[in-house]
Amino acid sequence: MSNQEKEPMFSAKNLKLFTAPLGSDNPITVQVLGICSALAVTVKLKPAIVMALSVTIVVAVSNVVIAAMRKYIPDRIRIIVQLVVIATMVILVDQFLKAYAFDVSKQLSVFVGLIITNCIIMGRLEAFAMANKPWPSFIDGLGNGAGYGIILIIVAFFRELLGSGTIYGYPVIEKLGIYSTGYENNGMMILPPMALIALGIIIWVQRSRNKSLIEKK
Repeated sequence: MSNQEKEPMFSAKNLKLFTAPLGSDNPITVQVLGICSALAVTVKLKPAIVMALSVTIVVAVSNVVIAAMRKYIPDRIRIIVQLVVIATMVILVDQFLKAYAFDVSKQLSVFVGLIITNCIIMGRLEAFAMANKPWPSFIDGLGNGAGYGIILIIVAFFRELLGSGTIYGYPVIEKLGIYSTGYENNGMMILPPMALIALGIIIWVQRSRNKSLIEKK
């Protein structure tokens, strides 16, 4: 058996595949991928969490399928095959949401379907799954999905809190009695430009704490 075949399932290399996208190689803040959905579904925390889970499932499972098929996919049609796999997974996720979380499915609207064109997923299939075995590809998919999801949740947390006074629908500002001091919800936080500003702040904070990211970019 080769060294690669003997590599433990939870080796340091595989652990890095999962942890790197959470910070130093985050798909949104470092690779600058998946920005559109990050701006579109972060008005409320609940749809942001559902979108994060949906993308994570799609990219992880699609990575495994493509990695398992990689030796049998003709190079000239590999993009088509990847799109078929992604589209199949997205349809399954969409039908699941419509059956068990219909209200969230309505909030996400067309953005679930647009997961098919999410450049994070296509990027991982092309750059990683096509050249690696299923298990590392699965970990890579989980890591990139989680990294994407963390950013969505952070942006949605502050937009919902400051824009609507709630967290996951719970009236936090009202319960704390802050409205009685004259505080009012910031309506600008629920507008799309504020999502971009919030994302820019996250990128600025991350890169100010890690100068190597500036050099990488």
